[in-house]
Amino acid sequence: MPKTSALQEFYKKTLDERLQILKETTGLSDEDLAQLKKYSALDFETANRMIENVIGTFALPFGIATNFIINGRELLIPMAIEEPSVIAAASNAAKLSRSTGGFKAKASDPIMIGQILLVNAKNPEKAIKELMINKQKLIEFANSKDPVLCKITGGAKDLQVRKLHKMLVVHLLVNCGDAMGANAVNTMLEGIAPKIEELTGAIARAKILSNLAVHRTVHAECIWSKKELEESTKGQVKGEDVVEAILQMFDFAEQDPFRATTHNKGIMNGIDAVVLATGNDWRAIEAGAHSFASFGKHQYSSLTKYSKTKEGDLQGEINIPMAVGLVGGATKTHPIAKISLKILDVQTASELAEIIASVGLAQNFAAIRALATEGIQAGHMKLHAKNVAVNAGASKEMVDKIAEQMIAEKSVNAQRAQELLKQYQNK
Repeated sequence: MPKTSALQEFYKKTLDERLQILKETTGLSDEDLAQLKKYSALDFETANRMIENVIGTFALPFGIATNFIINGRELLIPMAIEEPSVIAAASNAAKLSRSTGGFKAKASDPIMIGQILLVNAKNPEKAIKELMINKQKLIEFANSKDPVLCKITGGAKDLQVRKLHKMLVVHLLVNCGDAMGANAVNTMLEGIAPKIEELTGAIARAKILSNLAVHRTVHAECIWSKKELEESTKGQVKGEDVVEAILQMFDFAEQDPFRATTHNKGIMNGIDAVVLATGNDWRAIEAGAHSFASFGKHQYSSLTKYSKTKEGDLQGEINIPMAVGLVGGATKTHPIAKISLKILDVQTASELAEIIASVGLAQNFAAIRALATEGIQAGHMKLHAKNVAVNAGASKEMVDKIAEQMIAEKSVNAQRAQELLKQYQNK
């Protein structure tokens, strides 16, 4: 089968059919497929090495978003998430972008910030001067603590100092390459802290990486044509009207932090699902993203930006911190994380970051398009209704019937599902 992410009606395939398609399009082995079919890939010994006090594992649905073209590559996107409609929405957003070439993304160098808090400096100004005089020596000493990283990426690149009231904060900027970098950066900080204390006469109270990775960002963009947008509504809404409605939704999120919070949550629906699937630290990504949403601004606002091209099409952009890695942590330990990276076929952490940011933009576009046109509940409730029917005890044959009836009645709840189940069982 030719390599393409445009998998028609993938959601209708059986598990075996889906896995066979993945094998043909991504090169997964029979062993990989067998691992996926187990539905409990993480054995006790592996889990017990990853965290403490293990008593079992907690599974999430693991799915594939289709239709993505990112930087000219056809990609299937592995996502681990429990929320209905997220994967379908991302796939649809990607499908609508194919006619204009999909997503284009570029990651900056993977520079992380390590912080050392200095307290009790008798002469802060003199302390800053001493640190700047010895800056290069401190950088070289930091790099001696991780010669392997230094050989690959150059390691520590810069040292900066900030004054916070009576305290000083030293920033060590480190190129972490294909690692997320927390361990490497923290080791360097611990190494240079005693020397900084000697130079300044201050106490190094904290030595820790910052998750506000303002030097390790990704910019992704995409154009959705007004023609595609109109066709997506089956001609019920003019393309230019869809564009205008989405621009109004963006303006709402840009100006109002209450809306921006939910707007950005939609972005993170997509980002977290890929970060989790690849064994990366989704909590760090979340913290960095939401901090970045207000960084340098007067208030918290949108992580995405939308504008109209000269042709009248919709252009979406995202600029977001993305500290993910391909080495270390669960990426090399968790069996499903390793399969996810194999599906994506990425060679660098920057490439992975570009993919994740593109998915976040797609997810956001899908959400605000739904809000601006058909209403976000329409697609979500279809899947939610099925979950309600299943929880009511409906058999596989009855789930769709009960879900469709509840949606038609606009009454999707457990009580109605149980009433309909009794009706169908008594027929």
